[in-house]
Amino acid sequence: MAIPDYQSIMLPLLKFHADQQEHFHRDATDYLAQTFNLSEEEKKELLPSGKQTIFVSRVNWAKVYLKMGGLLESTRRKYYKITQRGSEILKHNPSKIDIKFLEQFPDFVEWRKKSKIADTETQGKETEIASQQTPEESLEYAYQKIRQDLAQELLSLVKRCSPAFFERLVVELLVKMGYGGSIKDAGTVKGKSGDGGIDGVIKEDKLGLDIIYIQAKRWDDGVVGRPEIQKFVGALAGHRAKKGIFLTTSNFSKEARDYISTIDSKIVLIDGEQLANLMIDYDLGVSKITAYEIKRIDSDYFDDNISFSKNTL
Repeated sequence: MAIPDYQSIMLPLLKFHADQQEHFHRDATDYLAQTFNLSEEEKKELLPSGKQTIFVSRVNWAKVYLKMGGLLESTRRKYYKITQRGSEILKHNPSKIDIKFLEQFPDFVEWRKKSKIADTETQGKETEIASQQTPEESLEYAYQKIRQDLAQELLSLVKRCSPAFFERLVVELLVKMGYGGSIKDAGTVKGKSGDGGIDGVIKEDKLGLDIIYIQAKRWDDGVVGRPEIQKFVGALAGHRAKKGIFLTTSNFSKEARDYISTIDSKIVLIDGEQLANLMIDYDLGVSKITAYEIKRIDSDYFDDNISFSKNTL
């Protein structure tokens, strides 16, 4: 089955704690994965950042909402226990616990107002999907959408530039990625004076112990096929070189990609989509307008104090 949204997780999560004992969060997550019959692939599916699984993120947010609703409480780091309110709720055997259900509690409503989480259940199909995501997921997916749009716009601009500018752009990008050192010392653009399909060269490291040859094709449409790659490999052989980077604003054919896996020379192929994303990653042709930091509670900071307070009551 599909990965459940965080609101669907709330009731099963609360029921897991119905025995009024404290439970380790990982045990709750494993129990919920079995309850929802998740496959191994679904349990491992990652958020766009690649730093956390979607399911774990949604379980964590379900815990946050239940805590803010006063149904669960944290007893110590990564351990949770049902509250008196939570136990009373389960006695009434609710069919569902979601945001609307939790809004019967004034403290939850106040928390929602302060956190400025909008009511997403009445804002159309797009926000209906958003209501199934955690705030962290919504932020990550929004970021990915902004990045994809930026990459498309960036690539369209690069395609409109002159071939000479594109060749310089490629060398500058490789320098930003750590090849060579400075623009002056790291590489050169051969341009029309280049022979055999070589558009530029760049030092592999700051000492110049090896040279990487570059071919840059600014194409609006079509694909770079195997014949173009073979010409490039031949040009490398003419320079007694075995390392090269072939970049294009379009795409490479399957035959071209298959070919480089069969030869001795080390050739890296970078298509238009990857080029645009590398430019974004290394701040070439783009500028940063804002940044957001996501922070979590440092449980270690509070653990000793909370334990001490309980022991002295």
